[in-house]
Amino acid sequence: MRLRECFEKRLLRRDRPDLEKSGRSVQVAEAKLGEAEKAFECGLFDAGVILAYTAMFHAARAILFRDGVVEKSHVCLVEYLREKYVKSGRLSETLVNSLDSMRLDRHETIYVLETKSSKTPKTSSHHKL
Repeated sequence: MRLRECFEKRLLRRDRPDLEKSGRSVQVAEAKLGEAEKAFECGLFDAGVILAYTAMFHAARAILFRDGVVEKSHVCLVEYLREKYVKSGRLSETLVNSLDSMRLDRHETIYVLETKSSKTPKTSSHHKL
């Protein structure tokens, strides 16, 4: 989905910039990152994937709050970062691709009907969700 479509479908919408929400989202990101590290240390790899993605999502969401954008779609959040930050050189493409890859890993971790966890990310069959 392209960024224009995200706004047209109201999966992203303009709002006033909110530095308070942005700061709170950074705090959530930091807390979830710590929880992800603990989960991985305990061998809870699925939980670690979910928590690591949540940390990345909140860090990205902090940027949107600062810019005055509200998201209703994880895919559109990624597209916003690609269009507004990667193309301008303010974020690396590798970083945004990692966010998108973790988004897909999280989706598979939650919704795929498997019971075994592994230490390797589930990136082999990714497609746009």
